[in-house]
Amino acid sequence: MMHPADLPETVSVFPLPGALLLPRARLPLHIFEPRYLQMLDDALKTQERLIGMVQPNPCQSNEDKLHLIGCAGRVTQFSETEDGRYLITLTGISRFRIRAEQDAFTPYRRCTVSWDGFDRDLGKAEHDNNFDRANFLALLERYFSSRQMSTDWDTLKDADDELLLNSLSMLLDFDPEEKQALLEAPCLRTRRETLVTLIEFAMRGGSNEEKLQ
Repeated sequence: MMHPADLPETVSVFPLPGALLLPRARLPLHIFEPRYLQMLDDALKTQERLIGMVQPNPCQSNEDKLHLIGCAGRVTQFSETEDGRYLITLTGISRFRIRAEQDAFTPYRRCTVSWDGFDRDLGKAEHDNNFDRANFLALLERYFSSRQMSTDWDTLKDADDELLLNSLSMLLDFDPEEKQALLEAPCLRTRRETLVTLIEFAMRGGSNEEKLQ
């Protein structure tokens, strides 16, 4: 487990629309672009082995703008293919707030970040004391059925609150702005409420033109 003092002031960032990483969760990635291959090589040379996942911000006029809140993950697994690509797993460590983007002499982007306000990310797994699992799973079953999706329901029933809610937040097919709302939820209860809202909205046939308020 990392401590606040272990976290660097500068993080390499990987802007990837729709790719959500949450603290203590695992995100598999396929790295093949030369600039991100170098980013990974450089990250593996550091003690922290951190990469920051961020969403591009389509609400900004500048297409290079990023959302201010992202999540840093530690490279915990990686393998190299014969043609030089990497298959890696990031384990979420903590969210961060971008303070400034650096003029880095690297092909990938680097940002000065603040970890303040995300202390719970470095602690133990969160629990949602108001979580009605039976009703939630019933809603989820209707959602999966409407999309002709299948899953291992026994695994979902047995999963811890945080693992269940965070895994669904990462895996379900929400748009990038909805993923950002899930990332920025201050606690597990708020993330669960946001997740339920998004699922219900999708089942009502909501379109991407409508924004989550």
